[in-house]
Amino acid sequence: MEAIRPCLRSACRGRSIKSSTIPVLLTAHSSTSISATHSAPSHPPPHTRPFSVLHRPPPNYPGHVPLTGLERAVLAVGSGVLSFFDPRRADLIAALGEATAMPYFADRLRRAMLADPTGRRILRDRPRITSTSLDLPRLRTLPAGTVGATYVAWLDREHVTPDTRSQVRFVDDEECAYVVQRYREAHDFYHALTGLPVVREGEVALKAFEFANTLLPMTGLSVLAVATLKPAERRRFWSIYGPWAVRNGLRSEEVINVYWEEELETDVEALRARLRIEAPPDLRDIRKRERAEAKRAREAAATA
Repeated sequence: MEAIRPCLRSACRGRSIKSSTIPVLLTAHSSTSISATHSAPSHPPPHTRPFSVLHRPPPNYPGHVPLTGLERAVLAVGSGVLSFFDPRRADLIAALGEATAMPYFADRLRRAMLADPTGRRILRDRPRITSTSLDLPRLRTLPAGTVGATYVAWLDREHVTPDTRSQVRFVDDEECAYVVQRYREAHDFYHALTGLPVVREGEVALKAFEFANTLLPMTGLSVLAVATLKPAERRRFWSIYGPWAVRNGLRSEEVINVYWEEELETDVEALRARLRIEAPPDLRDIRKRERAEAKRAREAAATA
């Protein structure tokens, strides 16, 4: 329980084969290439035997914190309840995502990456998405309408940075931990690709899209925050953004397999077409029009 106490303290502030029965074909970071026709092997997490807080196993990668079943449950419930009331809390969303990603869902994403040529390259190269690795000043010089220019313009408009994504700590398998880290760091690209802002309504809509596409439990649980939206926002979600999210998340390619670093000069409309994602109605524009209409109504009432 001590392992998750700092995380909970911080939170309060603010789609089986036993591995012993088949040979391991190849790990994603092996030097031997995997044929796309091979199915990905099962990849159970290293710690399959229960342990106690008094006999905690050593970490599997730098920063890893092995959790008991009880600790994982407490972390999931605590972060889930708190993030329900504020889906914009990145620390709570991160803890909930890690606590609920294993043992199946992160491995499902890993197998989806192994089944895709680009996904295998990502697992081999292990790129990280940061302001330094992307060279944000260069992205600002790219032609308008490219993925890079759209991404950096979205960052500037929303006053966010890719450097705020926390390190994965509670996923036991080292490769699955990278998969979760990649999903987390690519989240802002999903925002830029869809144009959804970081306001609560936009986050809920994007999480609905991510759940339909990735099946990560955290993304589905985050959609429950629709209950905390204002009545007009809830109606808009159920009539516009919810149906958009389900339709596009299910039919689109696995967005985890996009090598964003190689798509920065790609036309954003061309990438959407390749991924089979349609842009949703501009949420910021809708909200702006509604505020203007409400202001005019108040002024008219005042002068009546």
